[in-house]
Amino acid sequence: MQVKVLGSGCSKCLATIGMIEQAAQQAGVGVEIVKVDQPDDIFAHGVHATPAVVIGGRVVHSGGLPAREKVLSWFVHDGIGFLSQPTRHLFFTGKGGVGKTSLSTAAALALADAGRKVLLVSTDAASNLDEMLGIALRNTATPVPGAPGLSVLNIDPDNAAESYRQRVITQMGDSASAEQLSAVREQLSGACTTEIASFDEFSSLLSDGSGSYDHILFDTAPTGHTLRLLSLPKAWTGFLSGNDRGASCLGPHSGLKLQELRFKAALGALSDPARTTVVLVARAEAGAIAEAARTSEELRALGLNNQRLAINGVFHASDRGDAVACAIEDLGRAALAEMPAGLRKLPQDRIPLRPFDTVGLPALRALLSGGAVPASPIAAPTDEPSPALQGLCALADQLAQAGHGLIMVMGKGGVGKTTVAAALALGLVQRGKTVHLSTTDPAAHLVQTLDQRLGADVPGLQVSRIDPKVETQRYVDKIMAAKSAALDAEERALLLEDLRSPCTEEVAVFHAFSRIVAEGRSAFVVLDTAPTGHSLLLMDATGAYHRQMMREFEGHGNARVVTPLMRLQDAAYTRVILVTLPELTPVSQAAALQDDLRRARIEPYAWVLNKSVLAAGTRDPLLAARLTGERRQIDRMASGLAARVYTVPWLTVPPIGAAELSKLACQAAPVERRG
Repeated sequence: MQVKVLGSGCSKCLATIGMIEQAAQQAGVGVEIVKVDQPDDIFAHGVHATPAVVIGGRVVHSGGLPAREKVLSWFVHDGIGFLSQPTRHLFFTGKGGVGKTSLSTAAALALADAGRKVLLVSTDAASNLDEMLGIALRNTATPVPGAPGLSVLNIDPDNAAESYRQRVITQMGDSASAEQLSAVREQLSGACTTEIASFDEFSSLLSDGSGSYDHILFDTAPTGHTLRLLSLPKAWTGFLSGNDRGASCLGPHSGLKLQELRFKAALGALSDPARTTVVLVARAEAGAIAEAARTSEELRALGLNNQRLAINGVFHASDRGDAVACAIEDLGRAALAEMPAGLRKLPQDRIPLRPFDTVGLPALRALLSGGAVPASPIAAPTDEPSPALQGLCALADQLAQAGHGLIMVMGKGGVGKTTVAAALALGLVQRGKTVHLSTTDPAAHLVQTLDQRLGADVPGLQVSRIDPKVETQRYVDKIMAAKSAALDAEERALLLEDLRSPCTEEVAVFHAFSRIVAEGRSAFVVLDTAPTGHSLLLMDATGAYHRQMMREFEGHGNARVVTPLMRLQDAAYTRVILVTLPELTPVSQAAALQDDLRRARIEPYAWVLNKSVLAAGTRDPLLAARLTGERRQIDRMASGLAARVYTVPWLTVPPIGAAELSKLACQAAPVERRG
């Protein structure tokens, strides 16, 4: 590997050469260092500040001594497949909590350090890029201090929706009447408009809005939401083909036709393997790998065939006498050994578990750098006692006292919401309650966690899923049955065409959600929600429906209206449980979700700290290095962030199926079931 060092031969130039030789040796890469000291030759590279470094014809550094982590990044990434000859578009997707944001950000930083101009885009409404990079996210490209060439952009749903509304109204022109403008504003007020407006910005980045960047990396929302996003170019292109009549929640179709070329360009970019790579991120866990396999198949059906697999956080125990550490490694090995054949065929990268949080540029550079660990601000673990926290058994006891109601389990993807929801549902059944356990998550993890047969095996427990496709068809059938009688054949065909709009699904899911919420009047409903970003969109729909009902019933005297939002705001009816992991970023994300809920006047009842290694106990050096950070997050929650805190230790046996889940919220003595 040839590396050119440009400069006069000063002390900084010599120090830079020494750093390069040391980093190359550490990374196991052979280098040929070429010294360029003639001014004309230096200027020929476009360099005006030295020392400068050129690798592969690109200037990767100019002016002053480079950071050690940056130098190492020039060599260690040769072994990371998704950074070897990367396509222009890189999508990082996978189950929540597997490290999509960390890997996508580290990859973007590595490409920028190599002299590329890079845009990192978050499509996750609950993104934590701001905390990771230490900058405020905006809906415009923002340069990252300390990382020349790297900019970040967050597709903010609310801003995207408002921008979209203004564009559609402007397209109508001056000839539009006040009545027409009012009708379009009403059409554009729904929550599904917010989602599709985000998609419109996403399409712009894929088609015509980002020509100045060498690479665009997408840090996506968890799998279910991302599959929905990636399916939209194909869905909307098909919907608009030959359809320029009527209107939808995106406004008049005649105006939408102006967007059709952009949607087609986005579809072309996604399905072109020379332009787009999908990096399926997983952990060495059975659930994450199974979801990656399902995602791979669904993406192939959408035409996205250029895929890679990245296994993040691979752990190897250093002390075979440590039962917890060995169990973590053994479970990881078993999950990788049982990887589905279709997934095994994909090109694969494995990134080891690091003993530090991936917050800040040094840690992000070290994540992919083969052992370069930044100095950690976290002190060595101590034997100081932690606050005593109760388990799910105590939480189930508290919840059971209400007799009935809605229990919403919420949080960022990958924190264990489904496990906690299923355990609490079983705990309530053990305490004699009748329970309906359901999920709003498009990825539908509930079936896997419950081992599929649970609903039929446990008396008093009903298990269901809000299936978007089923609910959409049910909604379409209901609307057609209600309105068809008063329409002629042409009007019925137009109505059916409008109902085939991809955003009809959002409306249908909201109606199903409302039905399940109402069941809490007479029994317990435990709702395993989708990851934060998707759930916030559902909350937006709930708020929009509430405002619409209040407007319609205004002035109707004593008419009593109870909307789903009013039930969620009723602390006696709804108990919101926030689930998090004992790490800085997940706790901060849970705190942000709590703030969002409070703005909607919904107060969380309790927090659950899941997968606590501190509670499980370990001597492994790598795991022990993280314990002080975990203790700090426990103290943070207990000192006022959460009204109540309960914990679930890291378990050596995966909590899958009725037997293991029941242990988490067990009751000392069985109770006769009652309604």
